[in-house]
Amino acid sequence: MVQPGDVDARSASEASRLDPSVAHNARVWNYWLGGKDNFESDRMVGERIRSMFPVIGEVARADRRFLARVVRHLAGDLGIRQFLDVGTGLPTADNTHQLAQAIAPECRVVYVDNDPMVLVHARALLTSSPEGATAYLDADVHRPGRILSGARATLDLDRPVAVMMLGILNFVQDTEEAFDIVRRLMGAMPAGSHLVLTHPTLELGGAANEAAMAFWNEHAAPPIRARTGAEISRFFAGLHPVTPGLVSCARWRADEPVVPQYGAVARKP
Repeated sequence: MVQPGDVDARSASEASRLDPSVAHNARVWNYWLGGKDNFESDRMVGERIRSMFPVIGEVARADRRFLARVVRHLAGDLGIRQFLDVGTGLPTADNTHQLAQAIAPECRVVYVDNDPMVLVHARALLTSSPEGATAYLDADVHRPGRILSGARATLDLDRPVAVMMLGILNFVQDTEEAFDIVRRLMGAMPAGSHLVLTHPTLELGGAANEAAMAFWNEHAAPPIRARTGAEISRFFAGLHPVTPGLVSCARWRADEPVVPQYGAVARKP
């Protein structure tokens, strides 16, 4: 049981990690989605990025719609009942557990992030249906072992899990390390599990994103990078792609205008 003193100490520790003077990806993404959980620094960087890369708002919205379509397919059509959402960001409408538990209330969801503002909001907002479970894990994507050990408290890793990695691997600068993170996470999952991934690119009409990312890396945190479709395809090595494969996330089982953000889903055989 958590005691009041533990909460106070934990809150103080999280506050010490929160620097409102430096734009942070979760809060800027929240700003692009029309949310209010952001600081002036986030809004300033967000607007500058928008001026350089005008479609960024639509990228953010397309990514959220992709999430909704995928979770409904996994929970509704494929019967997946467990979700590990790595790099969840700030809670907004249609979060993974809400989408999944609306279809199957017994679904169990673990959210992973390491931003202190996300942590505070997750504790307040990410509640579960009585039949299922929703948990939040304060962990960094660079530490897959920590993610797996924490997820086991809520998820049964002997049963299929959907590993959700939307817009998170672009914050892992070293491509081989990013591949290794995915290999370790999926290696711990049983057959029938799925990898769900989105990732920004300079392809699909995203050339202007190069200058925007350079500005981001000078003025915000953490640093970001784009990858090619060929590079992103390697994350799914050994997995069976779910139709339509790797496409603009706006075109995954939808007919929306293309955005420079790849999306795909694949099954572990």
